[in-house]
Formats: sequence, structure tokens, C-alpha cells
Amino acid sequence: MSSRAVGLGVAALLLAVPAVAQEVTIPTRSPRTGAVIFRGGGYKPRIDTEKALNGATPYKDTFGDESLLLIEAEIQRFFYQGIGTAGLGLGVGYGEKYADAKLEDGSAAADKAALKVLPIQLNAFYKFDYAAFRWGIPLVPYAKLGLVYSPWWMTKGSETELVEGSKASGGKWGWAGTAGVSFLLDVLEPRFARDFDSDLGVNHSYLFAEYTHADVNNFGGKGLNLSSRRWMFGLALDY
Repeated sequence: MSSRAVGLGVAALLLAVPAVAQEVTIPTRSPRTGAVIFRGGGYKPRIDTEKALNGATPYKDTFGDESLLLIEAEIQRFFYQGIGTAGLGLGVGYGEKYADAKLEDGSAAADKAALKVLPIQLNAFYKFDYAAFRWGIPLVPYAKLGLVYSPWWMTKGSETELVEGSKASGGKWGWAGTAGVSFLLDVLEPRFARDFDSDLGVNHSYLFAEYTHADVNNFGGKGLNLSSRRWMFGLALDY
């Protein structure tokens, strides 16, 4: 009788060990409070649409029809997590475009001319990630609306260019609206996603594409028009 009891006890212990090990080794999701985002894409300012130019096309004449390469980083803070996620984001970007400087007779100068921009944006956002977390649907649509301030400057060689005795630099205010869709990468490698969370605190990772309508012209004022219509692509990490 005692040997039978010992045997049953050993069997129960062996059955319990895998369950305990499984409970210990499978990590749970860490708290999710925000996101870090990296994006890049083409940015073509609508300088030539300024009415005061009377049909002149200084951007096209200097840089052709090519866009600047714009790189941006954004940090987001989540203030609501329920049927989707909402919060505030702060982003900073940098873009530049070089071309041959022109002499008064229109011929190419030895120096390079450049337009450089540093857009800064504060936005409110909402993303519908409820279906992704609840039902495993990996596509997450989202939208953003924000205030933009974009410092800019033009250089000739290594110096800031002078236009009629004044430095060609300044800053423009405006607004931007963005719509996009993210693909939740966790569904491709769930175990790797859990390890990424337990090791580095990254809850979820996404690849995304988004379209931005930005009016950055001092809300309809005169002068350099840094408005744009652009596609951007990037990587987002929830933490």
C-alpha cells in the first residue's frame, strides 16, 4: 500500500513539474506606455505654388522635380488604451537637397546650393489596434493631427546664403494630418516577440506606410511655402 502511494506521489510530481516550468518560462507582457517611431520618405516642398512668385519656379529651376529625403523620429505617449490607443506624439525630422548653385548668367557655379529643413511636429493620434490584440488581425489603421513648426535655411557652399542682404533662413508654422496603416510583426514570430518584450521591454513592433497632408505656410501667409503631400514608411516599437 505504501509503495503504491509513493508511486502515485512521484507521478503527480512529474506531472506538476512541466506545468510549473511552463508557468515560469513563458513571459507575460510588460506594461505598455508609449512608442518610438522611425520613418523616412520623399518630401517635396510646394515652394513654387506661392502666388507671389507670379508663375516663377525657383525650386524646380534649382532642384528639378526631385524630392528631398526626409528622415523623422517620433516619441509617443499613450493616454488611453481600450478600444484602440490614443495619445500625444512629438516628432523631429531633417531633410536636405543639394544642387549646383547658379551664377547671374544662369551658368553653374563652383559651389553647391542646398535647402535644409528641420520639421518639428506635436500631434494627437488614435490607432485602432483593438482588433489586432483581441482577434489577431495584424493590420492597424491610425490617424494623426498636429501642429508643425519647420525651421529652414539655404546654404551656398558652407555658408548660409544671402538674399538681398538678408540670410536665407527662417521658420514656418502650419498643421499636418496623417492617415496610415501598420502591420503587426508579432504575428510572424510570436515567440521572438515575447522574448523581445521580456529582454528589452518592447511590447509590439510594426512596419507601416502613411500619407501626410501638410500645410506649412504660416497658415496662409506670404513667403516660403513648406507645405507638402508625401508618403512615408517606417518602423514603430511599442514599449
